[in-house]
Amino acid sequence: MATLYVGNLPWSTKADDLQEVFSQYGEVLSSRVITDRETGRSRGFGFVEVNDADAEKMIAALNGSDFGGRAITVNEAKSREAGQV
Repeated sequence: MATLYVGNLPWSTKADDLQEVFSQYGEVLSSRVITDRETGRSRGFGFVEVNDADAEKMIAALNGSDFGGRAITVNEAKSREAGQV
């Protein structure tokens, strides 16, 4: 399983929207849009869990593509531990 980071999402994006778009290129295991704890508003990014075999194909197809009028960023998510110094 691979986790893909999806950035620059329109504020109105829901997890189902991500699943619908990514499922055109392979199997989506789960999807989520990150929201602000206090306001409940989208923070403009999310994560999609996919099969390893489909991850590169999805990144190549969707990175920089138009999603609701915005060019989204799609790449493999880094673990929290990897980002800490």
